[in-house]
Amino acid sequence: MRKYQALIAAAVILLDRTTKLLVISRIPVAHEISIVPGLFQLSHWENTGAAFSIFADSSSPWRTAGLIGFSVVACAVVCYLLWKRRNTLDLIAISLCLILGGALGNLWDRLRQGTVTDFLDFYIGNHHWPPFNVADSAIVVGAVLLMMKILFAPKQKSG
Repeated sequence: MRKYQALIAAAVILLDRTTKLLVISRIPVAHEISIVPGLFQLSHWENTGAAFSIFADSSSPWRTAGLIGFSVVACAVVCYLLWKRRNTLDLIAISLCLILGGALGNLWDRLRQGTVTDFLDFYIGNHHWPPFNVADSAIVVGAVLLMMKILFAPKQKSG
């Protein structure tokens, strides 16, 4: 089952890398292509911060190193949790694999270029959701699935 866990994380990384490379090669930075007018566009942004551009405005020389360090620690924790699950491929393991693949996809960008490429851009009128990418999506989906599993797990009887 560990090979399936690795395949899920690798699939996320491959899809993330492929989409980012397509965006980098076809859309100039700070340009957009309307897909669904008034709702969705593909754009090209290089995010120097974390998720949803948190810390993007920071001028600290430690920003990139701190984000890389946090990503490495997060990946190590997720790998440890997957290792503890042994050879299972349940909802928890799948969630962790999505989170791991997404974290590694964004870490790849940050190590290679110091920024993360974002391109999925949803908006209504002047109200924009911060642009994101496939890796971000995998992390969010994995986290939501994990929270649902924890919150809606059957209660164990004590005593």
